[in-house]
Amino acid sequence: MNPFDGSGSPRHDEVGDSRCRWARFSSWLECVCVVTFDLELGQAIELVYPQDVKLTEKEKTSICYLSFPDSYSGCLGDTHFSFRLRQSVGRRALRFRDNVYNRDAPVTLQTEVSHFFGYVYFRQVKDISVKRGYFQKSLVLVSRLPYTHLFHSLLQIIAPEFFEKLEPCLEAVCNEIDQWPSPVPGLTLNLPVMGVVLQVRIPSKTDKPGGSPVKQSATENLVLAPTLLPTIHELDLFKCFQSVLIHLQMLWELMLLGEPVVVMAPSPTVSSETVLALVSSISPLKFCCDFRPYFTIHDSEFREYTTRTQAPANVVLGVTNPFFIKTFQSWPHVVRLGEVKMAGDLPKQMKVKKLSKLKALDTKPGIYTAYKTFLHKDKILIKRLLKGIQRKRPSEVQSAILRRHLLELTQSFIIPLERYMASLMPLQRSVTPWKTPPQIRPFCQDEFMSTLDHTGPQLTSVLKGDWIGLYRKFFRSPNFDGWYRHRHKEMTQKLESLHLEVICDADLLGWTKDKSEVEIVDLILKLREKLVKVRRLQLQVKDGVLDRFDAFINSIIRSLPEDLQTVLSAH
Repeated sequence: MNPFDGSGSPRHDEVGDSRCRWARFSSWLECVCVVTFDLELGQAIELVYPQDVKLTEKEKTSICYLSFPDSYSGCLGDTHFSFRLRQSVGRRALRFRDNVYNRDAPVTLQTEVSHFFGYVYFRQVKDISVKRGYFQKSLVLVSRLPYTHLFHSLLQIIAPEFFEKLEPCLEAVCNEIDQWPSPVPGLTLNLPVMGVVLQVRIPSKTDKPGGSPVKQSATENLVLAPTLLPTIHELDLFKCFQSVLIHLQMLWELMLLGEPVVVMAPSPTVSSETVLALVSSISPLKFCCDFRPYFTIHDSEFREYTTRTQAPANVVLGVTNPFFIKTFQSWPHVVRLGEVKMAGDLPKQMKVKKLSKLKALDTKPGIYTAYKTFLHKDKILIKRLLKGIQRKRPSEVQSAILRRHLLELTQSFIIPLERYMASLMPLQRSVTPWKTPPQIRPFCQDEFMSTLDHTGPQLTSVLKGDWIGLYRKFFRSPNFDGWYRHRHKEMTQKLESLHLEVICDADLLGWTKDKSEVEIVDLILKLREKLVKVRRLQLQVKDGVLDRFDAFINSIIRSLPEDLQTVLSAH
């Protein structure tokens, strides 16, 4: 039974008209939820907007529990954090515009296929008019896009006003978002909301990694001067990693290899920012395992991820409940964060500890693991960052240094793989109009390893260590599988595009001269099938190729007897 077909959840054709109205809104957000605390029910969804958006009961329950810090966090005032939840089975597939967006966006910023992100602004303040003595409410933006910085910046603008004026304010904001242009990779957009104009640039996959920050663009048509957001997704990496700087190499390797990691933090803010920072540390490589920036014991996947009858899943979990220390004793890597403490001018660096020490509820901060890194630490980077702290270097500059280091490290690792993968592509001259496109050669690990002596990471990285051992372990990880599938798909689509262009340059009419009608009709059907496939997948071909292809098909049809022309034109 489809969970979206029950009572109170109309089929998509019934809500089609109203959803068309929200087409622009839904290119940014799935919906906005208000979660409140009910004395009898506990956390409950008070409002979902737009009102015709349909969430399953399972999704609603997950959003309720994930939108409130647990009682151990003691969050008074305003708290901001993020979560990620699994969509219910049966939800509609990606929309056409999502496919177009994903084609041009960096892999790390593509829309989620099976998960939602939740961006939370939680307020808890004393209120004697309420039975519990506290006002507790969360405003949650639910989206398929990983635009952490943009959506939290948006919440900073709308949440304080919402808590004062409630629903009418929310309706006005959603109507404003429905006027925004859709996110198009490579474009700089002005996004007006509540008297503020946010100016953002949507990253494109053609951007140079680590390129210069966004610059103010033309604003002559704006009444208000825009607020420039230098990034839509990047975090303050230095703030996230300041107590683990000396272990950055280890954490990068754990992410690269998709190892199971639990981050235990004092608050949902620290938990979610740390998990998102860890996942982003291997950018521009996509993290292909599951990750939950904030995870609770009420999560629908709690049993799945905490069972002791099988090895821990390839997932990074961010938690705040001390109960998890007992639950995750069998996990291989646990990062226990505390409040950042200073040792003189410098943040105190956490130590690596034995997993056997992870027992008591008052477990001290540290990285509990038996993992031995394949590569040596970059001591020059650590000294540079520590010196920056002493010199009061701004956090954004420290973050830029960290981001550049991690980018170069990941690129040094991935470039040999990209180079080898490119060598598996058939030569362009082997693509002919009269045969199906040639196959991409299979990836051979031993053959790749043999290329490392001359074209390995040592060409671009000064780090020493067991690079070959790291590659061997990487080949067994979900991140390699995800990277390989993505690259293979891109190369296959490139071959399809080349094949189409080669067919366009061939003399198809000449070929049909001595062919039977059956053979010609078969050719027409195959050409049409290819054209439909290219348009469906939004494959990139040279300008004018698709129009020429259409014209070729029509000219071949016109060369046939009238009865056949009629049949083929009708289909």
